[in-house]
Amino acid sequence: MFPEHRPRRLRGTAAVRRLVSETTLRPRQLILPMFVAEGAEAPRPIGSMPGVVQHTRESLRKAAVDAVRAGVGGLMLFGVPATHDARGSGATNENGILNVALRDLRAELGDDTVLMADTCLDEFTDHGHCGVLDAAGGVDNDATLDRYADMARAQAEAGAHLLGPSGMMDGQVGVLRRALDDAGRTDVGILAYSAKYASAFYGPFREAVDSQLRGDRNTYQQDPANAREALREVELDVAEGADAVMIKPAMTYLDVVRAVAENSPVPVAAYNISGEYSMVEAAAEKGWIDRERTVLETLTSIRRAGADLILTYWAAEAAAWLD
Repeated sequence: MFPEHRPRRLRGTAAVRRLVSETTLRPRQLILPMFVAEGAEAPRPIGSMPGVVQHTRESLRKAAVDAVRAGVGGLMLFGVPATHDARGSGATNENGILNVALRDLRAELGDDTVLMADTCLDEFTDHGHCGVLDAAGGVDNDATLDRYADMARAQAEAGAHLLGPSGMMDGQVGVLRRALDDAGRTDVGILAYSAKYASAFYGPFREAVDSQLRGDRNTYQQDPANAREALREVELDVAEGADAVMIKPAMTYLDVVRAVAENSPVPVAAYNISGEYSMVEAAAEKGWIDRERTVLETLTSIRRAGADLILTYWAAEAAAWLD
């Protein structure tokens, strides 16, 4: 009799579908990015990212505790300083907002979660670039590495378990590893933003961190047309001491996530970034899509592509749904 093959038998009930599901999505695989603003007296809504705020120190602590209780695997912290300068001095100041907030969360949570820090200057510079500038106005790679080494020491001292170098400077992982090791902090790991693309989807994030960017980042972030280049970047970062690697953005680079996952000897993360988040939120607000189903389908697609970890602004909410 035709048809002889009936794959629908494995889709007939929820129990059967659950039994044969190929891809798992669990709260422990989700990392929540969080923003904390210097001098904020109340959480500040981010207009282009509905539901996401710039936290006060106190609201950050509460939201972090709630997220950890929901089961998320980690927290990635970004600081929003009140003032900016050419060298991003607030990034290395022990009383700068990011380092203060790291100490707050480490004191509150200890080792109950994995506390991560964005190790980049873009939030802190008055020109918005991820490094210091040379006399011609370009980003000076090697001078920037010196600043990253200072950041690594400061963030480790403040309590970060993992550092997230996101500036796409050549040699950044090796410089951070040496700085940490020389400071006796061999316990602090590195989640390298190995393939960070020059994407149009970062727009809402610029609002989230009050970016001062003028121009673009095309001379250091990757060309969206290139995939093999990502594999080279991953290889270099692993050789320099990365404990895990990351692809950013996630949704429009799932082919890169897959290629990296098939070749990487260390865990692979993908960042479900602000523009991806905001598109779903906007469509859901219009009633055009089912929000919860779309969020979970989005995150499942990133896991299916091969990501071991997902940074997503839905982490805490999705964790509650999954449990």
